[in-house]
Amino acid sequence: MALLSVADALALVLEGAEPLPREDAPLTAAHGRVLADDVAALRTQPPADLSAMDGYAVRSGDVANVPVTLNVIGEVAAGHPFEGEVEAGEAARIFTGGVVPPGADTIVIQENTTRDGNRVTVKAPSPPGRHIRRTGLDFKEGAVLLPRGRRLSDRDLMLAAAMSHPTLPVHRRPRVAVLGTGDELKAPGSDLGPGEIVYSNGFALMALARAEGADVVDLGIVPDQVEATVAAIRRARQSFADILLTTGGASVGDYDLIQRGLAAEGLALSFWRVALRPGRPLMHGRLGAMHVLGLPGNPVSAYVCAFLFLVPLIRRLAGRADLQPPPESATLGCELPANDERADYLRATLASGPDGTPVASPVKLQDSSMMAALAKADCLVIREPFAPAAPAGSRCAILRLTRPF
Repeated sequence: MALLSVADALALVLEGAEPLPREDAPLTAAHGRVLADDVAALRTQPPADLSAMDGYAVRSGDVANVPVTLNVIGEVAAGHPFEGEVEAGEAARIFTGGVVPPGADTIVIQENTTRDGNRVTVKAPSPPGRHIRRTGLDFKEGAVLLPRGRRLSDRDLMLAAAMSHPTLPVHRRPRVAVLGTGDELKAPGSDLGPGEIVYSNGFALMALARAEGADVVDLGIVPDQVEATVAAIRRARQSFADILLTTGGASVGDYDLIQRGLAAEGLALSFWRVALRPGRPLMHGRLGAMHVLGLPGNPVSAYVCAFLFLVPLIRRLAGRADLQPPPESATLGCELPANDERADYLRATLASGPDGTPVASPVKLQDSSMMAALAKADCLVIREPFAPAAPAGSRCAILRLTRPF
C-alpha cells in the first residue's frame, strides 16, 4: 500500500473541519480570536466637533486681521461642554478634546495668543475649521469596521472598544486533549528505572497548541494497557475536546495500543501512514465530532507532525484563513544527498548570506530522537520525495519554526 503524501494527508485532516460555533468574548479575552460576524460601530467618533489643540475657540472672521483682542467668556474641557455660544468679539478657552461651542468655527492655538485676565490677544489668523476634529471624522455609527473572518489584533481591540463593544462575536477556542502513552514514560524529575525515559513530548505539544490559541486538557500518561487507553480516550470525550492528540502507540507493534483503544470507541480511521520523515506512523481519524491525531512517539517526529498537521487543524477550527505559512526560499548551507520516496523535513539553522538571503544549514544528525537539535533549529528544510542531490549554495524551501521571543 503506497504511503500517503503530506499534502493528501493534510487534506484529509482538514476535510470536514469547520470553524467552531461563535461565542461572545470580552475584549480582554478576544486578542488573536477570529470574528464570527461583522462588527458595526455602535456610535459615531468623534460624536461632536472637538478641539484638536489647547487654545481658544473663536469665530474665524474675528481673527482674520491680527492682532485682535477678544473677551474670554468661559472654559471648555474634555467632558465638560460650554453651555453658552461664542458671539462676535468673544473667545472660549478650550482644551484638547473639548466640544467646540456653538458660534465658534476655528481654534487659535495658545502659542499664538497672550492672555490678560478675561482678555486674550490673538497674534495669528486661524481659518475656518483649523484644529477641529469634525463629527464622524474617524467613523460613523453603523459602519462595519471589523468584518467577519478577521483575526483580531491589538489595534482592532482598541477600535472595538471605541465602537462601544464590550464583547465581540468570535469563534470558540479549539480544545485540545493531549495524551502520552507508554509504560516507559515517567514525569520529569522522576527517578528512572531500567528502560524508563522522561516524558517530554506533551510539554512541547501543549505549548504549541496554546500558542495557536487553543485551550489544552492534559490527560497525562497512560500505560500500555487497552483498558487504561480507552479510559483516557473517554476522558477526552468527556472534556468536550475538539482534538485528541496522542503521542506514541500509533504504530502496529504489540504495545502500540492507541489504534485498538480508539477502534473500541468507534474511531473512523482515515489514514495511519504518511510519506514523511520524521513522522511516517502518523494516524488521523474521527470519533464523532472529535478529531484524532495520533503522533509518533519519537519527540522530533511528534513535534514535526504537530507543526505540519495540528497547527492547520487548530487554525481551521478557530476560523482562521491562514492555515499554513507559505514556504520561503533560502540557500543551502551544505550539500544534501538525493532523497527517497518520503518527504524530508530537515531541522536546520538560519544565517544571513552576503546578499541578505537566508542560508539554511541542516544539522548533521537528523535522528528523530534528538531534541537538542530540534531546540536549536530555526526552520525545516523541505526535501520533496525523490529530490536529486543538492549542492551547497543551491536554492531550497524552508518553513520557519515559530519563536516566542
